[in-house]
Parts: sequence; structure tokens; C-alpha cells
Amino acid sequence: MEDKVLPQATETETPSEVEVETSSAVSTGVRSLRDLIDRVVGKSLNPPEVQEDSGIAEVIPFPFLAIVNQYEMKMALLLALINPAIGGVLLIGPRGTGKTTAVRGLLDLLPLVPKSLCYYGCLPEDIETMGIDAVCPDCARKYAEGKPLAVMERARLVELPLNARLEDVIGGIDERAALHQRLRLQRGILAQADRNVLYVDEVNLLNDDIVDALLDAAAQGSYTVRRGPISATYRSRFILIGSMNPEEGYLRPQIQDRFGLRVIVKGLADDSERLEAYRRVKAYLANPRLTAMQFRLQTEIAREEIQLARELLPKVELPDAVAKVGLRWIKELGIDSLRAEITLFEAARAFAAADSRQVVEVDDLKQVAPMALRLRKSSFMNDYLSQQEKEQAELKAIMEQT
Repeated sequence: MEDKVLPQATETETPSEVEVETSSAVSTGVRSLRDLIDRVVGKSLNPPEVQEDSGIAEVIPFPFLAIVNQYEMKMALLLALINPAIGGVLLIGPRGTGKTTAVRGLLDLLPLVPKSLCYYGCLPEDIETMGIDAVCPDCARKYAEGKPLAVMERARLVELPLNARLEDVIGGIDERAALHQRLRLQRGILAQADRNVLYVDEVNLLNDDIVDALLDAAAQGSYTVRRGPISATYRSRFILIGSMNPEEGYLRPQIQDRFGLRVIVKGLADDSERLEAYRRVKAYLANPRLTAMQFRLQTEIAREEIQLARELLPKVELPDAVAKVGLRWIKELGIDSLRAEITLFEAARAFAAADSRQVVEVDDLKQVAPMALRLRKSSFMNDYLSQQEKEQAELKAIMEQT
């Protein structure tokens, strides 16, 4: 937890350092998420055992911590889980570099979040922020009686298919209810993603109407559906994760600006790392369950660390002296969007929380700045504003001559 310099991954660690033999972070000597990620890079796998196919579909994602190297991608995704205020993550890179595999690997790391017990989605925080009238009568009665309005459940990974219709995304008329001459709205994917992780693969290929709905929900944290005489407003507070291959098309500036951290995912350059990645994939394809079991302990530790970091996050402070350093960087880069500061500072707070610290340091800013500040400058806007400044100068000169 005391390290200030990012440790380098090594392939020389012995398997005994990361074998599944203990049941806690303390007993394994793991000090932080950074330390855990670096240790797992050198983990050796047992030989795969080929199992007979039962024919029953079972989804066992490739272990997140089994991904070789790709430190920045893994850390960006973990920081987004710790602090949703970061604004999500955009993964940019060629196909076959593990972007989708990494996101789906988060399934076993997702934190606990409050889930409403009410059909209308009432939560205790609604009463705390807007009063007792903000919840339905049944929940108001439960609150007065001291009964819980929500339970803690593990967040879900909700995927938005590329071929989804607008009705699928925002919701629409329940067709089954319509068959019985009843009008009822059915929740869409955005409403189902509330308090969860929303993953959009090939986000640059989405239809414009779906992008507009996604932007609206991400900006407001809720959205309204109107169909004929009925309407409903749904909460939609999600951690947005997108991935894209630039050679397939550009991403609209409006939605790119909504992503907090931007990660350039490149292929592995080291031959030994590529060989190790091949071996791990081969082992996973032969026996997914065994491969997941070999990373079970590290996965449990990471999940505990994420939950503890989320609980510590409200106590993490950003000193003015540290904030001024980040503001100076943003000014020198010529970035106009205020989301640059929000992402940089919130990511730094999450990084400190992941290290079990309550005060952000300049080194935390340095660790997250590349992810938070890249791809925020616009050559078009720079040229546009420069032209406007010239016109303004010409207008001022003409007025001074009068």
C-alpha cells in the first residue's frame, strides 16, 4: 500500500507466490490491486484437463486476471467499478486484443449495489434526498416501520447488442399485455442497466437514434418513455463501457466525450507474453472451469479490494495543491471540456482508494492522467475557435476606427 512507483510486471516470480492455497489477501501478502495484477502476470497454470462435453450451455468467462499484461486496460476497468463518477471507459484498439474478453471477465468482480425491493424502484436514498413523498405509499409505510426498502446484490453486466432496436433500448408497449387489451410499458435495456455495468461493443457502429437515447440517459441518470396516453420515467445510472475498432469507423464526438477514461489497447509486443497468452487461452478452451478455479483466489481478493475501495471512496480527499497540478496540465494541453477535470480527479480518488489511502497525491494523478486526458483535444474545434478569434479581432479593429 505504501508504494508510490508503479511496480513492473515480472515473469520470474515462483508459482508458489500465487498458488491457490490460502483464503485472504493478508495471508497471500497482496497489498493492493496494482500488486495483485502484477503478481498474476507471472502465474503458472496447471495442465488442462479435457472434459467430455455435456451439451449444456454454461457461461464461464475468461478470468479477468488471467489476461496477460494490458495493465492500463485492466486498471481503467477496475477504477470504473470503484468510482462510477469517472464516467466509464472506452477501449480503442484493433480486433483480437482482448477488449471484449476483459469486459466480460469483470463478471466475477462486480461489486455489491443496493437493489430496490419495490416494483417502482424506490430506494432509501430517494427519501434522504427528496423526502418521504419521493417514494410510493407502500415504501413510505415500510420506511416508517423500519423495514428495508432495498437489499445488497451483486451488480450485473448488461450488454447492448449492436442490432438492438430503439424499442429494445428504451422500452415500449408490452406486447403480451396488449394482447389482453391492456396498455403497459416494458422496461428497456437502459432501465435494466440501472446500478449495473452497461457494455456496448462496437460502440462506433450504433445507430444514431440509439446513440441519442444513450447520451440522454448517461447525462441525466434517467429517461422518460412516452407511448400514446401512458408514460414512465426510469432510472438509468450505469457504468458505461464501450469498445471499438477505429478502422471500422469513427465515434461521434458527443458520445466519445461521455466516456471518462480512454484506453488505447495494443497487441502484446513481447514474444514470451504472446506465448503465455496462447497457453492460457488454450487451457481455457480445453477446460474453462479449471482455468477459472486456478484464478479463484486472486479473483476473490480483487472483488474484496474493489468493495473495500468503494466503501473508502467517500472519505478520500483531493488537496487543493494536488488539484492545481492537474488543472495546470489540462490548461497546458488546451483542453476545453470540463469533463477532463472531473475524470482526472475522480480517477485519482479511485486510485488512492484502491491503495487504501484517504488523500490523493500527485503520483495518483500521474498514474491516471494518460487515460483521463487523451483524445480530448479537437483539431476541428481548435481551427474553428481560431477562425472566430480572427473575425473578432477584425471586428474590434473596425469598431475602433469609427
